Amino acid sequence: MGDGHAPGRSEHVLGADWESHRPAVFGVAYRLLGSVADAEDVTQDVWLRAAEADLREIDDLRAWLVTVAARRSYDILKSARCRRETYVGPWLPEPLLTGPDASERVLVDESVGTAMLLIMEELSPPERVAFVLHDVFGLEFGRIARVLDVSVPGARQLASRARRRVATAKPSSPQASKAERERVLAVFRAAYEAGDLDGLVRLLHPNAVYVTDGGDKAAAARKPIHGGVRIAEVMVRVGRQWRPDRIDLVEVGGEPALVFQREGKVYSVDTLQITDGLITAYRRVINPDKLSRL
Repeated sequence: MGDGHAPGRSEHVLGADWESHRPAVFGVAYRLLGSVADAEDVTQDVWLRAAEADLREIDDLRAWLVTVAARRSYDILKSARCRRETYVGPWLPEPLLTGPDASERVLVDESVGTAMLLIMEELSPPERVAFVLHDVFGLEFGRIARVLDVSVPGARQLASRARRRVATAKPSSPQASKAERERVLAVFRAAYEAGDLDGLVRLLHPNAVYVTDGGDKAAAARKPIHGGVRIAEVMVRVGRQWRPDRIDLVEVGGEPALVFQREGKVYSVDTLQITDGLITAYRRVINPDKLSRL
């Protein structure tokens, strides 16, 4: 089962091999934890583990590295569930910059988007691990079973159950195209900057939901706000109180998003769910702990 490499493979993995697989290592950790900070810690742990290991007998280095990252993330995820229960107000994943401005390369697909991360947050830790490792990264169930300390049929059942729950939770209407989302965000930004209440109402679905994550570190609504008119009124009021110096269109989790800055500091990162040209969900992260890396 050897890979034919000469001794010293553990040193080599820290070079070209490591750089090629690092996006997968970071990517599995971020998908499992929804935290850039925790994913960076896991990635560093995997790097140290790889540097100390004898990798000459490993056939599939990518799968080995992803498995190590998943096992460490699983431990963190189980303890994080307890912390989330005491989190003040709604919890949103830490924004992950993707695209040309990203400092951390990551494999981008819908599973790093805010909406999907929130759906996966509803899964049990074993279901989330099984789903991410199998459906996103294509790992065989034997590896997944060892990570979760279950039988292979048990791992297969966890992934199947997670898949059904994800499919049920997904919106029935397809997400708008990237071009359509960018168009809506540009129109929204103009209306927000102008304090145009009617313009904002026209962009918001009547049953839209507005969620803010302040984590008790910044002033934020403790519960989601429902209704397009009510959301628009809140946004106009907040826009007057916290008038931004600039609003930039960026890519977060593979999707167009808005970054609000004031006095040279990021104070909000907003992701939007858009269907048929209307905003159906508006999610705003203002917890400074989740914005420090931006």
